[in-house]
Amino acid sequence: MRRIGILTAGGDTPALNATIHGAVVRANQLRVEVFGLIKGFSGLLNPQVPHVPLNPLFQAIPELDPARGGTILGASRDYLKTGETETVARVAARLARLKIEGLICVGGDGTLNGMQALAEALPTVLAPKTIDNDLGLNYADETHEYERLPASNKVGYEYVRVPGRRFDLSEMINYTTPGYATAVAVTTGNVERVRTTAESHRRVAIIEVMGRDSGMIALGTAYGQPDIILVPEVPHNDDTLVERVLHFLDVQKHAVLVVSEGVRDPSGRILGSVTASKDPAGNLLYSGAAEAIKKLLVERIGNDFFTRKRRNESADAAIFTRKIGHTQRGGRPMQFDRFHASQLGGKAVDLLLQGHHNTVATLQYSDGGFHYDGIDANKLRDRWGVIHARSMSPSFYDPARFQPSALGAEYLRSIFLNALGQDDLESMRSLFDTGRLTHPYDSVNTDVHKRIRRLDGVG
Repeated sequence: MRRIGILTAGGDTPALNATIHGAVVRANQLRVEVFGLIKGFSGLLNPQVPHVPLNPLFQAIPELDPARGGTILGASRDYLKTGETETVARVAARLARLKIEGLICVGGDGTLNGMQALAEALPTVLAPKTIDNDLGLNYADETHEYERLPASNKVGYEYVRVPGRRFDLSEMINYTTPGYATAVAVTTGNVERVRTTAESHRRVAIIEVMGRDSGMIALGTAYGQPDIILVPEVPHNDDTLVERVLHFLDVQKHAVLVVSEGVRDPSGRILGSVTASKDPAGNLLYSGAAEAIKKLLVERIGNDFFTRKRRNESADAAIFTRKIGHTQRGGRPMQFDRFHASQLGGKAVDLLLQGHHNTVATLQYSDGGFHYDGIDANKLRDRWGVIHARSMSPSFYDPARFQPSALGAEYLRSIFLNALGQDDLESMRSLFDTGRLTHPYDSVNTDVHKRIRRLDGVG
């Protein structure tokens, strides 16, 4: 291959530019041109296919900084769908006009599913990213554990996974995804900051983190030492939860809970409201998990508990919620994410040039260390051809303590033991650079826009 394309799709993460940078560095070594495709699959659906040469004369453009969060190529949640043969044919023809011989898609399970249609037309490889850490498998035979049932109150099917088995960490396929570690660092810092307010005012803080189907971010936030963690994969018992909160209120006069947005009640019902709308990837939009937990605690603990102890005028005032929100997706990636994202970008280039097709570059863990590999995307499909988001294994969680289990703690330790670099700490010094007071923000989009090229004509 002489020229390949790369795009970033789905939600943004802190390590996308690092992945692009790693791909470009490896392509430079192999004397391969790289075109960055603007706004993910949306750019492919544009007849002009806006694109940027990322390594003219086999040198990375200066805007490509692996320490910059987000993506200089832009992202969207538009995807190609299986069966759209005419659309795929038009996209393939446009890429052929650009002389692009292979494509790297940087994304998560939604991007991987969206890539399948295009994989019928040209060589494609996925470089993984997602803060949810839900791309891959806990073990190779996990795909056999899904059952397909008629969807309740709607057309189509829903997929239910039967309880899985215990496994060794070395069995995990794609151990962790770039963006996860940085997101956990953000949530952990937020928990520590909210803690001091709850502690000072003798209140209950409920902090909602991202994780529609996976509790991985909530699990990692254990580094912030919340008293209670709730995850979607293990429905909690209301009585046990209330009892645990009362214990902390008795012993330390306050409590801090971390809740995944997709947390469920004992019947499996999503606690956050399910809106009638979906995001462009087809995912249901959940909201209000923290508020639902607050409502439960207000009703079960009651006003008298707090007024009698002179801690607040009501249960509603004593219990408050906070959503960390999109700050989990943004900002400078920490060393762990920068390094492994860059290596996975380079691995994706190698996989393409070695003739691998519809393959996922993976980060593997064994014998106390990380290495890089690839897996056929078909290995991630269930028997009906669906690629599911990876759930956090219940074996990572102790439901009696509402905390990581011994295996969960071991998993987190392997990722975060050396996750921070000296440059991560040094970067904080620039926050109060005097120049920030007088100079406006310099958006990388302004400079990248000047480099954008387009196909002539309509195709």
